[in-house]
Amino acid sequence: MNVLLLYVLLLQATVTSFSGLTSLPVVHDELVVRRGVLTDEQLNAALAIGQTTPGPVGLYLVTVGYFVAGVPGAVAGVLALATPALLAIPLLGALRVGRTESVAGAARGIVIAASVLTLGTTFGLAESAVPDVTRAVIAVIALAVTAATQISPIWIVVVAGIAGLVVL
Repeated sequence: MNVLLLYVLLLQATVTSFSGLTSLPVVHDELVVRRGVLTDEQLNAALAIGQTTPGPVGLYLVTVGYFVAGVPGAVAGVLALATPALLAIPLLGALRVGRTESVAGAARGIVIAASVLTLGTTFGLAESAVPDVTRAVIAVIALAVTAATQISPIWIVVVAGIAGLVVL
């Protein structure tokens, strides 16, 4: 895949997300479904790497870029993550956008829509990530622990990974 096109697609995913994983539906649709340059397994691996490394949640896009186009793809992922931040401050300053009720209402609507899109994509990816009942039980337990405790997600991922190895 052309690295410039990859940058544009990852930038599109970054710009349309308001938190790290809300870019997931765009990435899945463009790179897995439409173009076939990434598999569900690679996207799951990129998400796992992004969740277990320090930094922003959207950092998984660097791994996605690497899987698609090697080191130049990873650079495209870094640039796609940085571009909106580098443009947002001067743009907001030029527009003098304040915090009004209409802007707050629009932001809430966007967050709800992005959450629904992310949830839908998550169910699609779960099919390749959870191939049997044993791994489904591990996933449900990890979800319950995440929801019910203040345990750091890194420890939940590590313990779930070990459990997955044990039942392999």
